Amino acid sequence: MEKDIQKNVGPHSQENTKQNVQKDAIGLINSIKKFLLELFDFRDDTDHEATLDAIKADIPFKGATAWILIFAVFVASVGLNANSTAVVIGAMLISPLMGPILGLGMSFALNDIETFKKSLVNLGTMIGLSLFASFLFFYFFPLSQDNSELLGRVSPDIRDVLIAFFGGLALMVARTKKGTIASVIFGVAIATALMPPLCTAGYGLAKGNFPYFLGAMYLFTINTIFIALATFLVLKFLRFPMHKYANAAKRKRSSTIATLIGIAVMIPAIFTFVNVFNENQMNTQINYFIKNEIKNNKSLQLIDWDKDIEKKEIYVNFFNEITEATENDLKNELSNSRDYPNLVGFNLSIKGSDTKSFELITTAYKEKRAELQESKNIIAGLQKQITELQQTISSLNNRIEQDALNKNQKVVAFSRIAKESKIRYVNIEKIGFANVLSSKDFIKIDTIPVATIKWNAKLHDSIISPKEKELRTWLQREMELDTLFIKREK
Repeated sequence: MEKDIQKNVGPHSQENTKQNVQKDAIGLINSIKKFLLELFDFRDDTDHEATLDAIKADIPFKGATAWILIFAVFVASVGLNANSTAVVIGAMLISPLMGPILGLGMSFALNDIETFKKSLVNLGTMIGLSLFASFLFFYFFPLSQDNSELLGRVSPDIRDVLIAFFGGLALMVARTKKGTIASVIFGVAIATALMPPLCTAGYGLAKGNFPYFLGAMYLFTINTIFIALATFLVLKFLRFPMHKYANAAKRKRSSTIATLIGIAVMIPAIFTFVNVFNENQMNTQINYFIKNEIKNNKSLQLIDWDKDIEKKEIYVNFFNEITEATENDLKNELSNSRDYPNLVGFNLSIKGSDTKSFELITTAYKEKRAELQESKNIIAGLQKQITELQQTISSLNNRIEQDALNKNQKVVAFSRIAKESKIRYVNIEKIGFANVLSSKDFIKIDTIPVATIKWNAKLHDSIISPKEKELRTWLQREMELDTLFIKREK
């Protein structure tokens, strides 16, 4: 059966099969190419006229735009001062600085000299006003100090260039699309951060810190140039019509100028990035060295460590004594270019304990812990006694206060009764009341309430006796007493 099949498959049939495979492959490639073109091509979705009108509308700087810029400056300055990322982001969103920058890129791409001049003047005015406003804020505001929001904008590197460039591309693609994507514009405003660097530069001027001022202005320059450059490239790619005809030589010169400006701005940022990258590598390898050579060595009791990248110094402080052999071993490990290539030239400064016996320190430590525990137990007992005494004192205070209150109430009650007794019995000249201690068998003591009454001497005894009985009954009722003795004072 297999021999019959092989006979039927000749050279002509094999050639047809190969051609069919090639056609299928070409068709697949064309389909993928068509899909990718449809996926990434945005030229058909471009609104030339609306894009140019929108950019030109954001260039003028007067009236409401000026006030918005001033308010954005103060919002950003407060956010930087308070180290608040959310507030700084809010200032980025309301800042109108993006308009003239897009105008510069557009006018450069379309050879529109008038728009270029207008954009340049407005951008310069905005920069001057922003620096002045932020300078005033940080100069007079009493709470001003370095923080992460400020320090993050004084040392730009190549990453800031990439952010500005790709952010500018995203912004222009969104701008040229029919029906502008507002969320993209807001996102680019946050990512490129035009306002915070200007306010940081104002902070540098106010504090006399010119490295801060120059670093922040460099970051703002990076953002400005690469957003404008991205605008230039997108408009050129979409073949927006030139405002005035420019010959091939002039167009080539414009492209050359844009390229040179971009490279000139990138060079310092690249050097800064390289320095940051190298410093990061050094920090990483220092951490590896501390972990691998010291922390993982059980014979070494590390207290703390520090580093100075500029001086190429690593400082380690040990609890136990470090022998000369151990010190040499650690220094040899640090100088190993194979394991720690970025730490070549670093010096290791070692400080060990002055005590010669680590065991002695350990014993003293345990003894002190035992003494501390005993002291804690004593203190706990004393605290319990103090708590009990405090409770007793509090109870006594309550009793004293209650007795004083009862006494005061009795004084008030007797005062009222004395006045009423004089009204009821006008012949009374004096009245008194007391609890008298009495004992009949000289063993048991009783407390007897006694009221002392002095009557008018002119009254006869036959008149006084019934009045005293009546008075005693009334006093018992008023003073809530079971018994009461009346004593007549002469």
